[in-house]
Amino acid sequence: MIANSSTTIRFLLASRQCELNSLRYLLQRGELVGKISQLVHMLQRERGTSNMFLCAAEGQFADELSLRERDVAGAQAPLLAQLDTLESQIAASPQASRLFSHVASVIYALSLLPALRQQIRQRKLPLPQAMSFFNDIIRHLLSLVFELTDTAAEPDISRALIAMFSFMQGKEFAGQERAIAAAAFAAGQFSEETRQKLLDLIERQERCFSTFTDFADEQHRLRWQQMQTDSQFERLRRIACTGREGFAADSGLRWFALATQRIDAMKIEEDALAQTLMAHCRARIAAAEQASHQQQADIESLMPQPEEEESRYSVFIDNHGWLESGSVRPQLGRSLLTLVQQQSRRLQALDTELAALRETLNERKQIERAKSLLMQHRQLSEEEAYKTLRSMAMNQNKKLVEIAGAMLAVADVFPLPPKE
Repeated sequence: MIANSSTTIRFLLASRQCELNSLRYLLQRGELVGKISQLVHMLQRERGTSNMFLCAAEGQFADELSLRERDVAGAQAPLLAQLDTLESQIAASPQASRLFSHVASVIYALSLLPALRQQIRQRKLPLPQAMSFFNDIIRHLLSLVFELTDTAAEPDISRALIAMFSFMQGKEFAGQERAIAAAAFAAGQFSEETRQKLLDLIERQERCFSTFTDFADEQHRLRWQQMQTDSQFERLRRIACTGREGFAADSGLRWFALATQRIDAMKIEEDALAQTLMAHCRARIAAAEQASHQQQADIESLMPQPEEEESRYSVFIDNHGWLESGSVRPQLGRSLLTLVQQQSRRLQALDTELAALRETLNERKQIERAKSLLMQHRQLSEEEAYKTLRSMAMNQNKKLVEIAGAMLAVADVFPLPPKE
């Protein structure tokens, strides 16, 4: 194939520009993840306060509930504002359809908050149902984070996104543990069902934090290892998980306070992860811009003078590599060949590094989609769907991802849920 040198140059520069555009989009996604993180944290705080309000005597925690609602509104506004700009930014992206679907789910879930709050204020909603509503809203927000993570194509940024998503998910399970145990302490007893829920949430936290440590950098791994769990918290957790009776009347309030301290400490780490993510994005953009300018300068230095007949120079590519044709200007042909090969090797190295990350993400994606399938077709909660998958994996002595993949392979034969 004969390739005109000016066309070769044009596509080399276009490749660099596409890379820059992708990195700038990654920066926008990182900023979006940071806003989602803030809203999730505020919703977790409102969920916890709502639980205490529903468990407490008339009038208690009402002021705190109003404060939590204002905090959520303050975190929700900037997120919705950024979501409004997504359509114009990524409508042509191959991943836009799934991403927009998740955005629609988030906006719809958030629209249910006012009615949910009114029912809580009027004490018309049982505590488990109130918690389930908050869990669903947060689950939709975390699903959006996962979708944003799934489309990243830069190794360092992908790792930072996976680490942050895993940490956010672990923190959410910690929030659910706080809420369930607080309600049981307030009721004065821990049923076998409650104990199993708590044990399951603790195990899921450990899984998420294990993935976090696999993908986080050394600094964040050390910070996490140095976050010691309060001994009083661990003592109350053992009481909850063993169903021991005879605990103090104020144990529920102490548990809630200690669990809140733990989750607030997690939020500090989560904010640090968001800052690291932004730093990775900005550093890669700066490096890519510098490389682009250098490439442009290198190409300009190779361009022939106006009096030269540039059209005579071209290169021939065959199945065995790059060969100069007899009419190619030697310096320009060899230099263009070097630039093209360098860019090709660099992109190939990125693809190789991303392969392992994509495998991890694909496994997580299959599990999440299998859970969604069970939730839709069997009307299960997120917790029940996960337990079903895990039970099937244990019974068949297979990995969770293998069960999820098999389920998705026959998804089309699942009966449609009945219409309401």
